[in-house]
Amino acid sequence: MNRLHEDTVSTLSTWKPADRGQESLRQAYLGFLAARPDACARACAAGHITASALVFDHTGSSVLLTLHPRVGRWLQLGGHCEPEDTTLAGAALREATEESGIAGLRIEPVPLHVDVHPITCSLGVPTRHFDVRFAVHAPENSIAVRSDESLDLRWWPVDALPPDPDQAAGIGAMLAACR
Repeated sequence: MNRLHEDTVSTLSTWKPADRGQESLRQAYLGFLAARPDACARACAAGHITASALVFDHTGSSVLLTLHPRVGRWLQLGGHCEPEDTTLAGAALREATEESGIAGLRIEPVPLHVDVHPITCSLGVPTRHFDVRFAVHAPENSIAVRSDESLDLRWWPVDALPPDPDQAAGIGAMLAACR
């Protein structure tokens, strides 16, 4: 995970968010990474880096969302970094491919958005996910296949998204960051 930790620091050090809130979070992430060599490992109970992907169809007019079984809401694809991941963008792309069943996805290597949220994940104890989100583009005629990690998987028009109780950190905020 040393390579992943180094890549995460590099990725976030060079990223220039468009707003002050995202810049503040970027600085907090870098402080957390400096304090925790294990920040990218799921076993880091204080919190850990996760990698997400907002998957757009080939036209950019729809996004692929998963109905998350633990959270009970429509979310972007993504999850925990794995020991074999060497880059943060690579982890997001791996998660998007696994959870969508779509081959040939293309990722924008610059983060789109960051969010820290409390969660009880696979550790079974309350923790925090330091989520780094990337834009991913699906090839034309992509057919998504729901994985066991999802209750449902569907394309949503960007102008007709499901209700989002967390407007500041949700899908709408990520779409705004794309503009």
